[in-house]
Amino acid sequence: MSIVMLMFSIKILSKNTNDSTIISVFNNATEEKLFNRAKIIKKFIVNNSKYNNEIAFIIDMKIMSGKNRFFVYDLKNNVIIDQGLVAHGIGSQTQTEGELIFSNEPNSLSTSLGKYSIGSSYNGQFGKSYKLFGLEETNNKAFARNIVLHKYSKVPFGEQESPICKSFGCPMINVEFYKRIEKLIDNSKTNIILDIFY
Repeated sequence: MSIVMLMFSIKILSKNTNDSTIISVFNNATEEKLFNRAKIIKKFIVNNSKYNNEIAFIIDMKIMSGKNRFFVYDLKNNVIIDQGLVAHGIGSQTQTEGELIFSNEPNSLSTSLGKYSIGSSYNGQFGKSYKLFGLEETNNKAFARNIVLHKYSKVPFGEQESPICKSFGCPMINVEFYKRIEKLIDNSKTNIILDIFY
């Protein structure tokens, strides 16, 4: 996938939503990682009508939080169609810059790795949020831990050189970016997969 194709696909989505997007320049290794994660998702959802087979959300926790690492991935055409910042859990932070730890345990305040099914919305502390159901042993306590997809006003829209704020374990995104994600979830007739990897 070329950078030209990446930029073009993001501009199409931005035009439809009247939003602008900051474009990250990816190296081949990043593109390959996302492609490989998409292959795993496709294998998981094949012949399962419960899940959306056109798009998935992929979060690469190896990328620093100040850079775009929440990707909307077109599973049919193998291209990224949108991207934004996402916070990780404060319990995942370590003393070593760039290294994170992960936990599925209650009260760990950590991000949990693995595939999630995005469920119904509800109005909570951060307004409209989406329930997350962990589909693997690494995240199967997500619902009990109240790990949800939500927005937060202190998550910046644009990329920056320093890390952003932390969550209590939830994937937490910018308000403007959330509006675009929200439309995709609400317009989907099947559950979208959210995959968090490291």
